[in-house]
Amino acid sequence: MGPSKEAPQQHKQPSRKGKKAWRKNVDVTDVQAGLEDVRQEVIKGGIIAEKPSDSLFTLDTKGSEAIQKSYNKIHKPLKADQILAERSATPAIDGRKRSAVTDGVLQPSTKRRKNSVSSREYERLREVAYGSQTVKDIIKNDGAPDHDPWAVKRSEADEQDPKFSYLDKTKPIKAPTTLKEAPVSLIAGSRNVPAVTAPKSGTSYNPTFQEWDALLVAEGQREVEAEKKRRREAELEQKRLDRIAAAETERETDIQTEDESAWEGFESDNEGAERLKKRRPERKTPAERNKVKRRKEAERREKWEKQMKEREKQQRRIGEIARQMKNEAKARALVKAELEKPEEVDDRVLRRRRFGKDALPEPPLELILPEELQDSLRLLKPEGNLLKDRFRNILVSGKMETRKPIQQPKKKRVSYTEKWSYKDWDLVT
Repeated sequence: MGPSKEAPQQHKQPSRKGKKAWRKNVDVTDVQAGLEDVRQEVIKGGIIAEKPSDSLFTLDTKGSEAIQKSYNKIHKPLKADQILAERSATPAIDGRKRSAVTDGVLQPSTKRRKNSVSSREYERLREVAYGSQTVKDIIKNDGAPDHDPWAVKRSEADEQDPKFSYLDKTKPIKAPTTLKEAPVSLIAGSRNVPAVTAPKSGTSYNPTFQEWDALLVAEGQREVEAEKKRRREAELEQKRLDRIAAAETERETDIQTEDESAWEGFESDNEGAERLKKRRPERKTPAERNKVKRRKEAERREKWEKQMKEREKQQRRIGEIARQMKNEAKARALVKAELEKPEEVDDRVLRRRRFGKDALPEPPLELILPEELQDSLRLLKPEGNLLKDRFRNILVSGKMETRKPIQQPKKKRVSYTEKWSYKDWDLVT
């Protein structure tokens, strides 16, 4: 029988006051039980309190089948969930596009052709396009563009041959600078012409008598002035033709007289005297040339001094000049704003310098004469042509040059010649 591990006990004498009797009266059963449990845990694999949680617990992701069956008995699933939960033995149809028609057998995804470009292929294509530079280095957000993407590029065939280097290189076609400027209208005063001019109230099919009468008087006065001008020009043209005819007659008479005098073998005395008076200009002496040189130098110095004095005066009153220029700019802006106002203008009063060689077509008469007035609007006939009005408005605004229609275009001249190659023949011996 082995030694007892329990503390000695003395039941008859439970307490003693000496130090030797203290051990017999201490209860260490709890400590002994704890140490025994630790020894058993070490024997079985280790102390449980010192082990990690992963070795002691497991995460149940599947769940209990018994609990699921009991839950399904109480809570039945929806019919839609049951249909979605079912799995068919036939694979689903692939909705991607295929380059060719197959026999219905679906190939694995590894053998299918990829329509998208891989990242490696994309990097290779970008290096081919931009070289060693990156896209960030090529695209510049600040500053003006360094090239015109719409410019006409010259091909390699247009490059000049080195053996023709002595010839001048052909210059590229450039757009004129005036192409970016606003067109100048042909109306006197360079006023802004509206795209659609508002018609006068007197040209209405049912106008008031006062407006119609005023317009009728104005148009009649304009026609009278045009007829007077036409007659005046006809008279001037007739006088010009008469002067030309008289000059031709006088010249023929003078030529006949000179021929008769030359035939008789003598000339008038006045012609000989005039011929003797004509002398060749003599060369200037060195003194005269120096005098001219000194005079030119003095004039140049005087002009330069005058310019310097004018510049000094301007420097003294630079503030006044700045204020004057500012006032002039304001005045120009006001005049420009006044001209750009869409006010009623007469497009028949044109400026002297016109755009184009041909004359601008006259606008049609939009006035209804007294005999054309009708009592009912049903009896009126539509007048005017929107296409012609718009075309004349474009000519007046200076957007297009006035030209006459080409009735008979010029044909290409072709010259025919006979070759002499048929004469170059050899006798066969």
